[in-house]
Amino acid sequence: MNALRLVVWTLDAQRFALPVAGVERILPAFEVTALPDAPPVVSGIVNLHGRIVAVVDLRRRFQLPQRELRLSDQLLLARTSRRHIAFFADSVEGVALYPSDAMVAAEAIAPDIGSVTAVVKLADGLVLIQDLDRLLSLDDESRLAEALSAQAA
Repeated sequence: MNALRLVVWTLDAQRFALPVAGVERILPAFEVTALPDAPPVVSGIVNLHGRIVAVVDLRRRFQLPQRELRLSDQLLLARTSRRHIAFFADSVEGVALYPSDAMVAAEAIAPDIGSVTAVVKLADGLVLIQDLDRLLSLDDESRLAEALSAQAA
């Protein structure tokens, strides 16, 4: 049986996941610094041991209700093929092992389902597996690169 190890987190009542290999670490939440001229989906930047990392607002990206940052929130640091990014989660459930036969490819559900690559069907709900390389549009990527370059100058 093939299985996939995923880091599972929640936003509101929905569960999301990333393959373990894409997640670098999980940190307690802390404030971000605004990044002028960043795309709207980027809430700012953080300095992680000298490395400047963009923080993506998944609530905005997934069209979930906005809310203030809470002390119980967590910051996930992940890698795309182009850069490191971070994003906040309401909670991180941890690493889970899901059998491949519990997954449905996103294309089987809807032709263009954004950054979702697959859905895991569980008795108590669904887990949406994300593709971080599709999280930011090409326009968002370009605007973010420009804003980061301007910030570094």
